[in-house]
Amino acid sequence: MKSMPVTPPIDNRIAQLIDANLDRAREGLRVMEDWCRFGLKRNDFSIQLKDWRQQLGAHHHNIYRKARLTSEDPAMGVSHPLQRNRSTPEDIFIANSSRVQEALRVLEEFTRITDPKLSEVATRIRYETYEIEINVLKTKEGMDKRKILQDCSLYLVTTNRKNLKEIVLQSLKAGVKIVQYREKFLNDNEKVNQAKDLSSLCKKYNSLFIVNDRIDIALAVEADGIHLGQEDIPTKIARKLLGSEKIIGRSTHCLENISNAEEEGCDYIGIGPIFPSETKKKLNPIGIDYLRKGLNKTLLPAFAIGGINSSNLNKLNKINNLRIAVSDAIINSNDPFAKTKELFNFLT
Repeated sequence: MKSMPVTPPIDNRIAQLIDANLDRAREGLRVMEDWCRFGLKRNDFSIQLKDWRQQLGAHHHNIYRKARLTSEDPAMGVSHPLQRNRSTPEDIFIANSSRVQEALRVLEEFTRITDPKLSEVATRIRYETYEIEINVLKTKEGMDKRKILQDCSLYLVTTNRKNLKEIVLQSLKAGVKIVQYREKFLNDNEKVNQAKDLSSLCKKYNSLFIVNDRIDIALAVEADGIHLGQEDIPTKIARKLLGSEKIIGRSTHCLENISNAEEEGCDYIGIGPIFPSETKKKLNPIGIDYLRKGLNKTLLPAFAIGGINSSNLNKLNKINNLRIAVSDAIINSNDPFAKTKELFNFLT
């Protein structure tokens, strides 16, 4: 980018200040850029941050560089105790994002008259850094959710029970890391209130809370994601409504469903029903052999679902890295905690 003519500040101290804040902003952007590149693997973010760095560099004119007198800077090398509290990459990213925003604000104020083009660039980039900061935090949130998902082997699907909250609590205490809220009978107000309670429980145990079908309820209770059936809203629309950080799962009943879910960007799938299921009475069981074919066809976390309980679980014991989704097996048990532990023991 060709340098634009500027008017040297009358006061040389202003030139020094502009030079220092251009350095500060570009250094902060480089820290942010490298974390997006190497930490988050987000090439789109790193390219944007690099472009901002280059734009500011094009306005770092020699009149500012020549004013630099670091040996006379009374604050050179001064640190703050809170800098030692940045224990995670996200802490470092946010600190540098704030540093960039502060430096750009200084540039805006001190270059409006003498270097209006730099002031304009600084203003635009400052507002855009607010947005990329939010997007980076959402990306990290999504990565954390998917890490939990990847480690899940037992998935609990709820059904209507008076003591449902206690049942879910016991399953969480026993180690369940993903709970799907499935409710067909209550009115919407009751569903939202119940979902809020269960979502809060799941957060307490660092477990994922997924809502079946209803994106509106998922958004209302800040659920971790949504589970969709084959006749539900398309994945692309669900992703647009929920955002990239949320989890989307899809029920699949044949190999074509599995391929479609993977191509559409679903985060996980359910494969079934494996056995006759009370909740899916209209669907014929696909059987264990078909389950094996489905598992071999996808790299997504895939949960066998449908009629799985203690009496037929042993039929699945030859499937490697088995993941299962259950409902009645835990919900209708006399001791949800013990039953959950029993299922985990089978899966390990």
